[in-house]
Amino acid sequence: MTTRTSVSCASATAPERLCALLAALLLAPAVAGGEPVRVSPARDAAAAGLVEVRTLAPGIRVEARYAGPDNFTGAPVPGYEGNACLLLRPVAEALARVQQDLQAEGLGLLVYDCYRPVRAVQAFMHWARADDDPGQKARWYPRVDKDALVPEYIADSSGHSRGATVDLTLVRCDGDGRCEPLDMGTPFDFFDPSAHTDAPVAPAQQANRQRLRAAMVAGGFRNYTREWWHYTLDPEPDPTLAYDVPVR
Repeated sequence: MTTRTSVSCASATAPERLCALLAALLLAPAVAGGEPVRVSPARDAAAAGLVEVRTLAPGIRVEARYAGPDNFTGAPVPGYEGNACLLLRPVAEALARVQQDLQAEGLGLLVYDCYRPVRAVQAFMHWARADDDPGQKARWYPRVDKDALVPEYIADSSGHSRGATVDLTLVRCDGDGRCEPLDMGTPFDFFDPSAHTDAPVAPAQQANRQRLRAAMVAGGFRNYTREWWHYTLDPEPDPTLAYDVPVR
């Protein structure tokens, strides 16, 4: 398991430049081209250039799993203060176009996670080092040892923190606006080989995964093949800049 000492730029006592420097040192490894990820000193979403995706696409459903206890940690995750989907504007605009195309087929998007604060990634690393919870393991990673979750399923330097990655699924909506998620074969954040995008699940489930992938790829996103729900805009607006502002 890869671990790093935590640092939070949310502290009012830490000078912003020093805090950002420390965080940048802790967050490298290098991204493509060998350039390390640095943490923006922005203090809120507007300053970071993050927008709520529903301001551009009201039809997108948002169920921010890390803002509540219904996630693999069993508790709300630091940095998540509301049911929101924040993304950098070019990413939000691309996702809005995907939603518009899907609506013509009676489909839509349900988002589970978008931008993820650096402090949330640090909380995941703290959780990964803690003792296992048999109940959580049975629900979220029954066939994978907890100490094997990093880095295959949980990254210590997440692309979500760069505001260009989204976790989501497809929903089918009726004429009254009621929407139901399509069957993808596993839940979101089920850490297991069966959640790999091309895993041998039932034909209808695999067809739903491929329909999601086709829509997202057409919109300019690439899939992380170990998670059917995970997509990143390609190319990212800034693959070297992460953020630590709260989601609200």
